[in-house]
Amino acid sequence: MSKLQNLHKLLDPEIRTKNLRELKYGLRGVAWDISRPKMPDPVFVIGCSRSGTTVTYETIAAAPQLLSFGYEIPSFWNSLWGPHKNGWDSEAAGVEHAWPEHRDSVLRYFYQRLGWGQVLDKTCINVMRLPYLYKLFPDATFIFIHRDGRDNISSMMDGWRHDGHFRLSQFLGESPEPVAINNGEFLEWSFFLPPGWRDYNHASLEEVCAYQWLTANRMALEAKRTIPQQQWIQLRYEDIFEQPVEMYRRVFERLGIPFSSELERRCAGLNKRPTSIVKGAPTRQKWKKHNPEAIERILEMIHPVMKELGYDTAV
Repeated sequence: MSKLQNLHKLLDPEIRTKNLRELKYGLRGVAWDISRPKMPDPVFVIGCSRSGTTVTYETIAAAPQLLSFGYEIPSFWNSLWGPHKNGWDSEAAGVEHAWPEHRDSVLRYFYQRLGWGQVLDKTCINVMRLPYLYKLFPDATFIFIHRDGRDNISSMMDGWRHDGHFRLSQFLGESPEPVAINNGEFLEWSFFLPPGWRDYNHASLEEVCAYQWLTANRMALEAKRTIPQQQWIQLRYEDIFEQPVEMYRRVFERLGIPFSSELERRCAGLNKRPTSIVKGAPTRQKWKKHNPEAIERILEMIHPVMKELGYDTAV
């Protein structure tokens, strides 16, 4: 009787598609285990959440020479090293966590789902994992994009309030610690879990977002000192408005990918086309209209890193 009850599941198109997909992954996994094909080290797009990582990822992914998922894979990266393995310390990973078997696990995962080739990955928690990734993939290329902290933090504040879209419980489950950010407005974290997050469980929203921005960019700048210059590409979000073609032309040249007329047309429209699921199209100094008082309160906090990134907080 139970077999008859489950018969409808075998006929359901969605379930059949899922089962076939898992079968394909399984067969590719066996093929990987037998042949161990040599995969090129990945290209990683990294940066703080809401800093232009998505538009950069989508632009570069348009090149047919690269494979990509089209979405982030934080659950996979956290399965190798993350809160459930480090006592909920954070979603960061250091060089000491880069075990040899992790490289094999990553490349096998990529091969199962994308096939053979160089993979372009954009998962925002990886901005806190650069020493780890560089240890696993010494020939990887890292594309770091940063944004004026005032606009970036304001956008993150809007994201925290955006209908739970960026809440971490969907990936990590319930927090082991009570959270009451912004006087209890938020009972869990959004975007990513930085080292020292517990110290901000009762802070204001602007302080939390400023701390996330500071952590992401500090960790990227620290890693930059140890990663060879030829493997590091640094971009400014603001150049998407001012010189998108020139900026991405340099990126493709550095990656050894021809800058085709199709890619050029795509880049030429970026300063008109970028959209945000949070508060409409991105614009410069958007913080002055969205969260001006809150951003003014954290200017002193972010000033040193703003200066290191080349931004003038007096403007």
